[in-house]
Amino acid sequence: MAASYRQLLITGELKERSRKARARLSCCDLCAHACRTNRLQGAKGVCKAGDSVQVSSFGPHFGEESVLVGRAGSGTIFFTGCNLKCVFCQNWDISHLRQGQTVSTEELAEIMLALERTGCHNINLVTPTPYLPQILAALEIAAGQGLSLPIVYNCGGYESLTALELLDGIVDIYMPDIKFGDDVSALPLTGARNYFSAVKAAVAEMHRQVGDLQLDANGIAYRGLLVRHLVLPGNLAATEKVFDFIANEISRHTYINIMDQYYPAYQANKYPPLNRRLHYHEYKAAIETAKAAGLYRFA
Repeated sequence: MAASYRQLLITGELKERSRKARARLSCCDLCAHACRTNRLQGAKGVCKAGDSVQVSSFGPHFGEESVLVGRAGSGTIFFTGCNLKCVFCQNWDISHLRQGQTVSTEELAEIMLALERTGCHNINLVTPTPYLPQILAALEIAAGQGLSLPIVYNCGGYESLTALELLDGIVDIYMPDIKFGDDVSALPLTGARNYFSAVKAAVAEMHRQVGDLQLDANGIAYRGLLVRHLVLPGNLAATEKVFDFIANEISRHTYINIMDQYYPAYQANKYPPLNRRLHYHEYKAAIETAKAAGLYRFA
């Protein structure tokens, strides 16, 4: 099935979205922090991103959800930096230390095309929000050269409605994390004010745009919402509130990955009980909580 952005390329709307996104950099509000820094003049906000794109790595990824991976892998592009400052980040070398290299818009477009030539099922943009304008510019180039894979927007969930408006009709699959179901608990552990409130608004808009996750005849996702939730020790994430929100305010048909791979990383040892691994009974309780809320589509 043709990716959504193909139609916007034909009408010229993709170019217009790229222009509008770049204009936001003069007073950046591309995520829920709304730092309003002028990135076009070198100022940097929470994400520390400037006017150029930094990529950590890219290639076919087989560690993602099976509905994205299929047989040929998910065409993943890991961007450096992040608009969240999670003290337990398991990719802290990329997100916090910003290990990566600068690439041009043309080079980013070629990365997308190379992933398609490799046979990947999608273009999976990991932590893309700080680089949204550059990504749209690269997508316009790549689409003009024939790119037709669905776009996966793999993000931390702390998105602005401004950014999501720019992405309407471009992104085929939204894959946000919902890290916390409580604003108060989230603040010291993510550095994000009103985290859950912002995420709820963002995920509702994502679902409005793409609906529940849809799979093709081979079981590969081509459109819809896929939510990730990492279960934390001691129920620090207020998991029951996350599942209640998804089931009652989004859809009981939401495809969700309830992740059990938590381990102490980055600065987690300073924040008990994040200084220990997840117990099996905690993960099992999370699964039962999801089922009790009416959720049933699990990765």
